Amino acid sequence: MATTLSATSEVGTQNNRRHLGLALLVIGTAQLMVVLDATIVIVAQPHIQSALGFSGSGLEWVINAYALTLGGLMLLGGRAGDQFGRRRMFVAGLLLFSAASLAGGLATSQAWLLAARALQGVGGAIVAPTALALIATTFQEGPARNRAMGVYSAMSAAGGAVGLLAGGLLVTYASWRWVLFVNVPIGIAAALAALVVLPSAARRHGRFDLGGAITGTGGVAALVYGLSNAATSADGTSHWGDANVLAALTASVALLTAFAVIEARSHHALMPVRLLRSRDRVGAMVIMLAVGTVTSGVFFFVNLLVQDLWGYSPLKAGLAFLPMTVVLVAGSFAAARLVPRFGARPLLLTGGAAVAGGLFWLSQMTQSGTYAGQLLLPMLTTGAGLGLLFVPVSLVALARVADGDSGIAASLLNAARQVGTAIGLAILGTVAWTVVADNARAHARAGGAAAWQAAYQHALPIGFDRAFLVAAGIALLILVVAIAAIRVRRADLSGS
Repeated sequence: MATTLSATSEVGTQNNRRHLGLALLVIGTAQLMVVLDATIVIVAQPHIQSALGFSGSGLEWVINAYALTLGGLMLLGGRAGDQFGRRRMFVAGLLLFSAASLAGGLATSQAWLLAARALQGVGGAIVAPTALALIATTFQEGPARNRAMGVYSAMSAAGGAVGLLAGGLLVTYASWRWVLFVNVPIGIAAALAALVVLPSAARRHGRFDLGGAITGTGGVAALVYGLSNAATSADGTSHWGDANVLAALTASVALLTAFAVIEARSHHALMPVRLLRSRDRVGAMVIMLAVGTVTSGVFFFVNLLVQDLWGYSPLKAGLAFLPMTVVLVAGSFAAARLVPRFGARPLLLTGGAAVAGGLFWLSQMTQSGTYAGQLLLPMLTTGAGLGLLFVPVSLVALARVADGDSGIAASLLNAARQVGTAIGLAILGTVAWTVVADNARAHARAGGAAAWQAAYQHALPIGFDRAFLVAAGIALLILVVAIAAIRVRRADLSGS
């Protein structure tokens, strides 16, 4: 009888592990799909412009429409999962994302495509925080959750680079429409699997914080919109003083202030103030803000560097990110194993130092540089550092969070990254293009169009180098915050 009970217990344990493994596969796939869709269309933009007749400024909205709704609705998506059931909202978000991707792939007009991209962002804003919350509620605190967080973080961190590579492959061997169509079978399969392998949760009773939802969503959306349009353009024209940008940033301040007042007084707050009383959690969000800022700079400017300066094809540009992606994923899995032994703070310090060092190294690029000689090692260093950051940041943000608040805690972390991405493109873009324009003008005075083009090409790496240098300075903020704010105990992350 003892032998039979032991065998039955072992089979049950194996089935439980298999079940959790499938749950993690579904969550990781969904998160990868949401993150890579921010970059997968980048390499397809020239083809989209040719097919649908976008202007240069209009083409930017193929990216911005997704980023705006994804960032703006993140808080609402996280709280909806807490309120109406995470599995239910996760599946709904995946199906909406898949339907919007199908619509986008079939688009025959600019408005059609932009509407589809905005709907993709709505679906992503539901899926991303719900996926992270599902890890917190599905996997037991300790080694199981750390491993799951390693997979989630690897998908989150590598998604941008994977999107560039996948976009290059699909555009080269299929068409630009497939950068959207590819989500449809993956999203539907993940939604169906989620109904089987993810645990269901009862709906919570209580009023919905409508005032907080309107002001919080509007405030974040206005901030992302303002920052996305504020960056100085490639010809050196500054947009920080544009009426639309100033109006959006002013509206953002007003709405977020109203949001803070409403949340402090509400008994059914969209974002309970108690979540921000943890110095560790606030520190984790600031670190994720910095990570989003520097990550956007790396992907954006390295992609421009290899294509505009070195003449890489979209596919070759995507392949250039592959080594960085590999070490980034490896770093995330390593961090999941190291957190129980060393805690979060040492990993944050090590990862932050590696990112800052790698970005400073990137700031030494020259026009005559080569991939192997000047780009590969700095990218590997930066990627390894980013890989070490994502797991501990996520674990710290969700440590000691009540089950009913895990969705909103996850959405705060995701929103911080999304806002950080907008900040990165605005600030680093302004730095880079201002330096490029000023340097090109100084070297092309009275030289005609040919002289200007040569001076502009010479100025590109100078501007990119300055942007990487500023990004390295922002990465140092990670070290400061880790030292000043992160105090979470190792036991709180290891389940011991």
